[in-house]
Amino acid sequence: MSDRDEARPGAPAPAGGPRAPMRFTAVLRTPARAAEPLFAQAPKAWQRMLPYVVVGVFVVSLLPTTITVLTNEYGAGGGWAGALGVTQTVPLLLAVTRPLPAWMLVLAADTIGSVVLIHADEVAGHAWPWTPMSIVGYLLLVICLGLRESVRTLIGVWLVTGAVGVVLGFFEPAGVTTTSALLFVLGGAFLAVTGALRGLGDAQQRIAEQESISEAERARRTLLEERARIARELHDVVAHHMSVITVQADSAPYRLPGMPEPVQEEFAAIAASARESLGEMRRLLTVLRSDRANGGDGGGGAAPGGAGELAPQPGIGRIQQLVEATVRAGQPVELSLAAGAAQAASPAVDLSAYRIVQEALANVVRHAPGAETRVSVTHDAAEVLVLVVNGPAARDAARALESSGTGHGLVGMQERVRLTGGTLDTGPLPDGGFRVAARLPLDHPTEDAS
Repeated sequence: MSDRDEARPGAPAPAGGPRAPMRFTAVLRTPARAAEPLFAQAPKAWQRMLPYVVVGVFVVSLLPTTITVLTNEYGAGGGWAGALGVTQTVPLLLAVTRPLPAWMLVLAADTIGSVVLIHADEVAGHAWPWTPMSIVGYLLLVICLGLRESVRTLIGVWLVTGAVGVVLGFFEPAGVTTTSALLFVLGGAFLAVTGALRGLGDAQQRIAEQESISEAERARRTLLEERARIARELHDVVAHHMSVITVQADSAPYRLPGMPEPVQEEFAAIAASARESLGEMRRLLTVLRSDRANGGDGGGGAAPGGAGELAPQPGIGRIQQLVEATVRAGQPVELSLAAGAAQAASPAVDLSAYRIVQEALANVVRHAPGAETRVSVTHDAAEVLVLVVNGPAARDAARALESSGTGHGLVGMQERVRLTGGTLDTGPLPDGGFRVAARLPLDHPTEDAS
């Protein structure tokens, strides 16, 4: 059987959550919808607001700076400087939700600005065709594109940027510092880095989704396997009683001579019905065993047809032996077993109580070696109470055999308790231990677990 799902008994809680780089790349996942903002899937509000704040700061800073530099440094007219400042910076506000349209507007504005600056009075000795302010704004836009668009789109943006720079180079004024190659190189580097980060975030998301699907499938498979195992065990329990009924009904005319003919016929009908029921159960068990032979041993039992399947099923009377074996393995266990509990329990409750104690002790050995453990099995007129409580792992004990669990062990416990109509309560204790408490009614009709 597998581990507990709530907590690992006797061990400290895991650190929780992925490492910082993984959390960062998860924030960079591509938005699911076209107009969804960047970082829209971030877990915290300040992370979702961060793109708006950054873009807003850049726009507020670049707008007056662009107008001032174009007017004072390049000698452009005030009207042209104002128009270029607005058209080159304000579209950046779209970068958070629609970076591709924003890129088209900014590239067009920067290209027009380069043409206008050809005739500026003081363009010589300054950067051209891309001014320092336009390069900063363009790189901000490139970052937003890299975090959102596909690789094909990013390559297209990069090539168009280079092509526009090459075309403008044919009209280069004398004495300027060419910035076409600078923007082409920086733009490509920013696109590559942000695109890679975005791709890593998408990959992390797909891995998380696949792990979630796989875990759900494993839980479902474990549930079905445990039900099949319970069905096989119930067959062994019920088949014994049905066999007794058949033998008693067949032998009644010989044990009770002088029985009237109608009564003999009634006993014969009872024996025939019992034999038919046994045949149906054997056919069902054959299907279950063949499924396990094809798909592996899902319930942890013996091989099909092996001696383990033909042996009598354990019950409350075998818990003493189970505890003794656990003690011999080095686990300190104290047992309190009420007299008459095995006789009071039905076969299903008897078997379920044993399996619950077995799984609980197995988990203590796995996760809390050396922990003080108490096992108690009591009963009253209405129910059997199974209680397994362990403390934290002993400090001088060997390291836990397993550090995490999938929760499949609890699936089996829950199925067995549900089979009898009982309740199961499990969970960690304040001192670092773990508790398993099951209440199994004595008179509840069992369900068909097959």
